[in-house]
Amino acid sequence: MTDFIETVKSVSSLAVFRSVLKNKTVEKLLKLLSDLSDKTINQKDLIFEYSEFVSELYRYSDNLTEFFLNIVLEDENVYMIKKGAGEKISPLLEERLASELIILENLAKINCGDVARAIGYDGLPKWKTEDIDFSKIYSERISEINKFGYGIYAKNHIFVIKNGKIKPVSFPDNTRLSQLSGYEAQRQTVIDNTLALLNGKPANNVLLYGDCGTGKSSTVKAIANEYKNRGLRLIELKKKQLHEIPLIVETVSRNPLKFILFIDDLSFTENDDDFAALKAILEGSVSSAADNLVIYATSNRRHLIKESFSTREGDDIHFNDTMQELLSLSDRFGIRVVFEKPDKKLYLSVVEDLAKQYELDMSVDEIKKRAEVFALERGGRSPRVAKQFIELLKGTEK
Repeated sequence: MTDFIETVKSVSSLAVFRSVLKNKTVEKLLKLLSDLSDKTINQKDLIFEYSEFVSELYRYSDNLTEFFLNIVLEDENVYMIKKGAGEKISPLLEERLASELIILENLAKINCGDVARAIGYDGLPKWKTEDIDFSKIYSERISEINKFGYGIYAKNHIFVIKNGKIKPVSFPDNTRLSQLSGYEAQRQTVIDNTLALLNGKPANNVLLYGDCGTGKSSTVKAIANEYKNRGLRLIELKKKQLHEIPLIVETVSRNPLKFILFIDDLSFTENDDDFAALKAILEGSVSSAADNLVIYATSNRRHLIKESFSTREGDDIHFNDTMQELLSLSDRFGIRVVFEKPDKKLYLSVVEDLAKQYELDMSVDEIKKRAEVFALERGGRSPRVAKQFIELLKGTEK
């Protein structure tokens, strides 16, 4: 019993890993261990507390040691942040970190049988433990912090902006590069730029523009999925959230990971306030503030501006300068990649490749014949139409 109380005392003294104490599962475990020595709490209540804790643990793992190791590695603490930013760590902080890793390792190895015996009841659910060296693994993670990150960036790789804050996407699009067909040259341009970013070399903001359904957005998302284990993260924002970019830059600029700010389906109308915001960003405010971040945007419009005839017939005294301002926004992207609507040959090539991926039990000639009919019914060819067709065939396949 005394050992449990001493464990609770040592865990209560955590400073570097203080936020671990706010974890719901950890709270339940510490309350259970504390109550084991309280003579006023009856066995029934202890059994209830024990089972409540195990029920919460089972949501993540049946292995207590693995559970604690994961929350330790993902914890966004002062030590991890300073290391990620390349700051010098004081000897006192190094010493405290080492002590707390031992404390948490001991907590993570508490045996369910010992707790059950302290309660005096055998019919309780069990958990597993392992002999894992927390200090060694934490040191290894720190040495590769630019690949794994910390906090929400260690748990997730795709994010959105909600209420002015970066929030993880629990179930992101899992498209991989190997699933995309056609437009290899266009994708390679974006891949090469992304690899430059990951390798710490100068990287450009990229505009992917062209016809609908040609794979612009899929290319960006597939790249984010492909290189997440090399430290790449994607933050998607809507056009109306462009004013949030300075705050995003401030938040991630000292993070050891690399970030793509992804703006999908970007276009502007005349006198659009967001036009000026993006123009300022592309002129250098982002790159000068953070060399770990680039902007990737997709658009169906080469010049990003929705024009009307009245725009060109306006009464602006400096009309030519105004039009040049409107039409030159896309030129402020360092790289512009065109995704044109595929011709028949490319369309059928995409269809054939997807048919192999989906393992369709039908002759290639028959698939291509039906694919052409399907495209005509849908108003034109595109990789999106090809995928819709193949999925329709697969869904109706006997």
